[in-house]
Amino acid sequence: MRSGGCPAGSGRALRLDPFALPVRFAASDAAADERVRHVELHRERVVVRRSLAGMRMALNMPLSAFAGIAIRLWPSEGDAPAAVAVMLEHKDPSLALPLYVSLEADDAMAEWRAWGRVLGLPLLVVEEGGQLREPFARMGGVLVARPRSRRRRHNAIKRRRPSLPMRRRPGRLSEATPVHRGEREIIARN
Repeated sequence: MRSGGCPAGSGRALRLDPFALPVRFAASDAAADERVRHVELHRERVVVRRSLAGMRMALNMPLSAFAGIAIRLWPSEGDAPAAVAVMLEHKDPSLALPLYVSLEADDAMAEWRAWGRVLGLPLLVVEEGGQLREPFARMGGVLVARPRSRRRRHNAIKRRRPSLPMRRRPGRLSEATPVHRGEREIIARN
């Protein structure tokens, strides 16, 4: 298994809560001396502490250094069934961090969306070649979709609403439109 590809968490069913940040956890790391790295995840940064060849290091990275929140399928190993993982993906695969691992795909989808919303990172899926792509079209931070039509033909309460306002056009001023200037205004006062 790759470095950074092992599940994280402290016996809490491999789930980190996105709404309880900052969070600290230990993740396995095949390249580290003790085969473990300690991670602090904040809303704006990630701190990874590990020891490599006897040298202790701490990587302090902003969240913008990460590509996004990816959902990936982990194949079954031995007698363990296949699982779905939500990962904080980095360009360097050794810095990818697991946030949630589950056997239930529906739970993983909900966690995937929650982590993306909380951290403000794009949602990603992993293709068969291992490359990441966004499943939804975006323009900046806004999802792009087709505009919805205003037609109310198939609406259940269509017959209760007048359709005339849908056909009206806004008025336009022209040369022939009367404009009253310099006249005395008549106001009824008691």
